[in-house]
Amino acid sequence: MQYTVHELNASTWPLFAELVERNNGIFGGCWCMGWHPEAAEAGISKRNAKEERVRTGRAHAALVVDSSGVAQGWCQYGSPEELPNIKHRRIYLQDQPPVPDWRITCFYVDTRHRGQGVARAALGGALDQIARLGGGLVEAIPEVTAGREAHGRFLYSATVELFEAHGFSRVRQVGKHAWIVNRQVVPVA
Repeated sequence: MQYTVHELNASTWPLFAELVERNNGIFGGCWCMGWHPEAAEAGISKRNAKEERVRTGRAHAALVVDSSGVAQGWCQYGSPEELPNIKHRRIYLQDQPPVPDWRITCFYVDTRHRGQGVARAALGGALDQIARLGGGLVEAIPEVTAGREAHGRFLYSATVELFEAHGFSRVRQVGKHAWIVNRQVVPVA
C-alpha cells in the first residue's frame, strides 16, 4: 500500500479525529493525551484538549494517510515541555540521559493495517518533520521484541528494532524490555 505522511495540524485534524473515533478513542479514550501535562486532570475532554493543542501548534505528530485519503496511523513527537510524561520515569531519572530536543512517545496503527509499514512510515515522517523544525537530539523509549512474542496493542511506543532501522542507538535499559534510544537529527531548510 502507498502512504503519504502529513503533519498533524488544523487542516489534518479531521483525518486524525476520524481515525481515533473509528478506533474507539484509542487505548480506552486516550486521544494520545497521556504524554501531555494535562493528561491527569480530572474531568477534561481529552478530545477537546487534543484538538485545542493541535489547533494552537502545541501537539505534533506524523499522520500516515493511505492512497484513498484515510488516516491509518501516526507517530507523536514533541519537545520535553510538550511531552513531559515518560515511561519508566523513576528508573529514567536515576541516571538521566542528556535532555533531548524532541521526544517520540506514541504510535498508533489502525488494527486492520498493522504489519503493513504504517509505523515505519510514521517514524520516517516524524524524523523528516523534526528535521524541518530544526533537528536536534531525539529520544524515545521503545521495547525490544527480538526473541519474544509481543502483542501489538502493547507496543504503543514501537520497537527498538524499528528505531535502530532509522539510525537510533540504545542508550540504557529502563524496563524489562524497554530501552532509551536516541539519535541526532540534522536540520534541513
